[in-house]
Amino acid sequence: MTAPDAAPAVPRLPLDVAFDHVAVAARRIRDLLPLYRDTLGGEFYLGGDNARVGYRGLQLTFRGGGKVELLEPLAGSTFLDSFLRRNPLGGQHHVTFTVKDMPGTIAALEGLGYRVHGASEADPEWHEVFIHPREAAGTLLQLARPGPNYGRATTYTLDDVLAGKAPNGCGLPSP
Repeated sequence: MTAPDAAPAVPRLPLDVAFDHVAVAARRIRDLLPLYRDTLGGEFYLGGDNARVGYRGLQLTFRGGGKVELLEPLAGSTFLDSFLRRNPLGGQHHVTFTVKDMPGTIAALEGLGYRVHGASEADPEWHEVFIHPREAAGTLLQLARPGPNYGRATTYTLDDVLAGKAPNGCGLPSP
């Protein structure tokens, strides 16, 4: 008599995640600053270009906690094209949670039946994976494992990001 196959291990729930930020995309970050920085009081946290994917982003922190990331496409990029076709004025692009164990988180999600995509370790300070909006009530979810040097910018400013002169900056200013 053979032993029945062992049931697959059920991931420990809830998963070990922490809320990090909400990202808002538009054609121009400058169009978002009057609301998120000037009116709501967001303070510059960090930012830069991701030429590999094709966007510029910056994060603002808020009193009481929480961050909002503002995104715009880099010149010549198609990264945000479909999003901006569906949302001509821009809008919420994704919600990000951080994790400590990316392989374990991916295995747990897949074990629960979620299909993850876009896994990337290209940036040593930000390993990421996504859950498609079709599987998350219309919201793109990003799960990321920050590296040891991830944190508030101390050597550059929001103006440097907009000028394309922050880390990985493409050298072209924001429109």
